[in-house]
Amino acid sequence: MKQFSGIVVVICLIVGAQPAWATRMAVHEAAESPQYKRKFGGMIGRGALNAVTCFVDPIVNVVNETKAGPPLVGTLTGVAKGLGCGVLRLGSGAVDLVTFWVPGFNGFPVSDSYENCVAVNSSTSAAQELPVASTPPASSLDVPTTEPGAAQLPPPLGPKKPAKRKWTK
Repeated sequence: MKQFSGIVVVICLIVGAQPAWATRMAVHEAAESPQYKRKFGGMIGRGALNAVTCFVDPIVNVVNETKAGPPLVGTLTGVAKGLGCGVLRLGSGAVDLVTFWVPGFNGFPVSDSYENCVAVNSSTSAAQELPVASTPPASSLDVPTTEPGAAQLPPPLGPKKPAKRKWTK
């Protein structure tokens, strides 16, 4: 009986607390680093973490979808979504473990959240945003000119006609 109660306490602690693998960790940051030495170890760590914890996706999605929808439909939706996310996470981990040595390639990261595997992380999305240009983009009405007031037309489309030659005897 003591062993059973101990197992129940451990399971409650695991289920009740946020698991360590569901948070953004240093290996995720290292795997996305542009420095080769840091990326090398980070991709091995992230790949191993994703490959080992891919079984969590089906469990989390089945529970969440069953709570959110009608019991049978929610459960079936959770199974499908969980298996898809688990396969995606396992594939991402495998790619990281196989290609950790490739310079400049940082893998195909999945979300750190097991509730939605395709969600964009806030820290990675901010880093990947392009800087905003200081000048507004040219509108489609702006046409570059060669002379003030003269519009330059684009070359005609279609095949070019050969120039006519004059024949002399």
